[in-house]
Amino acid sequence: MKAGIVRIVFPWLSDLAGAWIFYSVLPAWPWPRPRFERIARFAPWIGLWIGVLQALLWWGLSGLGWSDVALAPVVMAVGIWLGGGLHQDGLMDTADGLAAGAARRLEAMEDSRVGASGALALAVVLLLQLAALFQLHEQAPLALLLAGFWGRVSPLWAMARFDYLRSDGTAGFHRRYGQPLWDVVPTVVACLAFAPFVAPLPLLIGAPVAVGVAERLGRRLGGHTGDSYGAVVVVTEAITLLLLAGLAAAN
Repeated sequence: MKAGIVRIVFPWLSDLAGAWIFYSVLPAWPWPRPRFERIARFAPWIGLWIGVLQALLWWGLSGLGWSDVALAPVVMAVGIWLGGGLHQDGLMDTADGLAAGAARRLEAMEDSRVGASGALALAVVLLLQLAALFQLHEQAPLALLLAGFWGRVSPLWAMARFDYLRSDGTAGFHRRYGQPLWDVVPTVVACLAFAPFVAPLPLLIGAPVAVGVAERLGRRLGGHTGDSYGAVVVVTEAITLLLLAGLAAAN
């Protein structure tokens, strides 16, 4: 019986340990040994945890008298650092690829140099996130949880719906090892588990955003790459924050 339990549980823990390392700069776990195959299913969990850390920082600095104008950029910077800048890099590469046109799209996305389109895309998204956090005020910490969670749901939809565009791409393993129908289970569990803590804000507002952004970009590119997986995370986060800010202003 014990051996059977280990065989069932250990792969999940190994995948979660791998997701922890891949999607964040947080220290690796001492156990179990990480596995980097089916880690995408745990990305929303990691996003939720990063959101928790951002929320705690917001509450802590707010208690020390920091204003929203000072809090928002600091909390955003910490969030980018915790994620290793992985998704922001994907956004810039994707924007450069879209600007280059269909013939040179993948070539431009592979170029390590950042073009004007990539820099502008990141600047616009960051400004929109800042504006949303200013508007959200005391609701910002909970909004960060939701944005971090739904932002990382978006690539799951992209992986389930669209082909991977690069045969030798480093992020191709996400699509190759993914099992979309099963991978959504941890996401639903996480969403339900945190429902009591986000009652003041609409829990599911980011769901259609996550699907819509992944769908729109997938159709525009004719598929997805590791860069566009990162892009949909950042764009979904920004739109989710803006929608929550709009609702907060209306109430």
